[in-house]
Amino acid sequence: MVKPTGITNRIRILRFERGEMTQAELAERIGVTRQTVIAIEKGRYSPSLETAFRIAGVFAVPLEQVFQYAGSADDEGTTP
Repeated sequence: MVKPTGITNRIRILRFERGEMTQAELAERIGVTRQTVIAIEKGRYSPSLETAFRIAGVFAVPLEQVFQYAGSADDEGTTP
């Protein structure tokens, strides 16, 4: 089983707020497969930074309105 990432997103909500955009439509607009969009929405895959910015651009919102990092308490205060 694939372990979910620590990143959550609002892609599904944003798609429906934008006239019920399909996963296939979003995938075409950002240059990935529909399966990739599904995996990102379900938190099974973290997109590249470029893809994340493309998604935010499609919805015309800042990146942090699409993706949120829900790291563990162990992650706080650490520097990468």
